[in-house]
Amino acid sequence: MTEPPADAPELLERALAYTTVSLGLVRPALLSRPTPCAGWDLRALLRHMNDSLLALLEATGAGRVAAPRAGDAAAEADPVGTLRHRACRLLARCAAGAGPDIVAVGDRWLAARAVAAAGALEIAVHGWDVARACGADRPLPPPFALRLLGVSNLLVDDADRPVRFAPPLPGHDADEAGVRLLAFLGRDALAA
Repeated sequence: MTEPPADAPELLERALAYTTVSLGLVRPALLSRPTPCAGWDLRALLRHMNDSLLALLEATGAGRVAAPRAGDAAAEADPVGTLRHRACRLLARCAAGAGPDIVAVGDRWLAARAVAAAGALEIAVHGWDVARACGADRPLPPPFALRLLGVSNLLVDDADRPVRFAPPLPGHDADEAGVRLLAFLGRDALAA
C-alpha cells in the first residue's frame, strides 16, 4: 500500500456495523452451511472472523499482532457472541482514536491505518459471506463498497491469490460497486 487511507478507522467502523447485522442471521442449524469461501462452512468462517478480530484488537491495543493462536475457547463456545463482543471493543478503540500509529505484524511494520483498512475490507466481505451462507441477500451499501473497492486495489495483489483470496471473477463497469468488489475478491454476488 503506498499511502494508508486517512478514513481507515471510519471504514472499519462501517464494516463492523454492516457485519453485525449479518451476524444476526446466524442460527445454530446454519453452522454447517457452505459459504462463498471455497471449502469453508459457516462455523469455519466464524472461527476465522474471530481470529481476525482478535488480531485487530491486538494491533490496536499492543501495537503488534501475535503469532497464530491455538484454540479459542470463547469463540468455539459462542462464535457469534464472541464476535459481537470483540466488535464492540474494537469500535470503542476506534472511536477513542487511541492506539499505536505503527503496528508490528510478523517481521513487518505497518501503519495502523493500513491495518485498519485491511480489517475493514476483510470484515465487510466476510459479513457478506455470512449473510449469503444464511440465505440472505445483503448487498454492501454502494458508497461504502466503492470506497472499499479503491482500498482493495491497494491491499490485494497477485501474491494474495489463491492463498488469501480466490482469483478475480469477470466483472463489468456497469455493475454496482459491491458486485465489482466481490468479483475482485473472487465472489459472485449475482449467483443465486
